[in-house]
Amino acid sequence: MSQKPIYLDCHATTPLDPQVLAAMLPYFTEHFGNASSINHVYGWTAEAAVKQARETIAAAINSSPEEIIFTSGATEANNLAIKGVAEAYFAKGRHIVTVMTEHRAVLDPCHYLEKLGFEVTILPVGADGLIDLELLEKSLRPDTILLSIMAANNEIGVIQPLGAIGAICRQYQVLFHTDAAQAIGKIPLDVEEMNIDLMSLTAHKVHGPKGIGALYVRRRNPRVRLAAQIQGGGQEKGLRSGTIFTPQIVGFAKAVELGIKAIEEDNSHLNQLKARLWEIISQLDRIYLNGHPSQRLAGNLNISIEG
Repeated sequence: MSQKPIYLDCHATTPLDPQVLAAMLPYFTEHFGNASSINHVYGWTAEAAVKQARETIAAAINSSPEEIIFTSGATEANNLAIKGVAEAYFAKGRHIVTVMTEHRAVLDPCHYLEKLGFEVTILPVGADGLIDLELLEKSLRPDTILLSIMAANNEIGVIQPLGAIGAICRQYQVLFHTDAAQAIGKIPLDVEEMNIDLMSLTAHKVHGPKGIGALYVRRRNPRVRLAAQIQGGGQEKGLRSGTIFTPQIVGFAKAVELGIKAIEEDNSHLNQLKARLWEIISQLDRIYLNGHPSQRLAGNLNISIEG
């Protein structure tokens, strides 16, 4: 059997950490209860596990556990954030601002809303992949209800200045949503310090399971209102009905816990490897680095070859 190629596609997905798998397994077999069925011990056990996971993920971004809404992944979280705000705030305004380098899970919901009468401004980025803060500020209007900019780009790895963006949004009273699918467990995130109102997360980019994510929804200063996009059993404070996925939630929290603990060590190691690789590659002719040279994820090296 031929040897498999080396896997270098961790922005698409990451292998499951064995410690994450070990944490999940009991909730597939021994502790299989429904966390919403809280009239017996099986439900209590699942409910307790979900509560602990919610606390772990909330602590990683400096939010309260009540502000974490579990979803099937960042795509659903993005849709809930963007469509949910549009439906809840349309009487205030119908203008949304985003960026051309966003993931399709942000751009496609925005284009969908355009068909319903919303106006979407899509901002360019500079040659380094970063947003122009002055242009961003000029794009905000009295009827702007939401700005959506990803934390770390899923292709070229550039990290947007979330704190500066959040300060502008707070000044103009515009809700700030960030898709942090690529950022959680890789860079420090603080929703209070960065004035983030909505944040989409996913597990499988940080050595967690596929099929589980979350949306952080600010509950104070300001309290963010959302229109639910999935109705049914009223789970997740009515914002995301459906039986919650206890094993995946447990795995998500374990992956985030491990990622947060190792951020400094992992980033230092990855930056050394990246610098070594780029030093060698850059000696070739017609090789170009895409994105900002330093304001990028440690594990990202995105290059172009002329022609």
